[in-house]
Amino acid sequence: MKTEVKPTVLYVDDEQNNLLSFKATFRRQFNILTAESAVEARRILSGQSVHILISDQRMPQMTGIEFFASILEEYPDPIRILLTGYADIQAVIDAINLGQVFRYCTKPWNEGEITRHLEEAYELYELRAQNKELTEQLVDNNTKMEFLLRQQLLS
Repeated sequence: MKTEVKPTVLYVDDEQNNLLSFKATFRRQFNILTAESAVEARRILSGQSVHILISDQRMPQMTGIEFFASILEEYPDPIRILLTGYADIQAVIDAINLGQVFRYCTKPWNEGEITRHLEEAYELYELRAQNKELTEQLVDNNTKMEFLLRQQLLS
């Protein structure tokens, strides 16, 4: 990682053992938050800034894709990664089209692969944030220039 800030990752999975294992594996490099359901994940998102969301696809009340799609409007910034133990091409298509998923990974996860995906996701998060800031500055500068031009034309 280039920065000293630990990226915050929220991992959603209905299996407690997966949550514990994920947190133990990645806690040194990332600030890991866990949730056993989409409802719990929403509660965490409402109170804390999250850079990366990882969700298991198959959960009891809501699939990972449904969860991502349901929070997209309210929480558009976190980068999404779908994790599943099942190979389902329709899930991959839906993940991309409905949930705006950055990566689709399989269980059991490979620590090196997940680490690389998390680092890439955080880099993308930072680039999007910088792009948003630069766009806002550009809009502000354009507004100021238009004002000055109008003032000049009126003089």
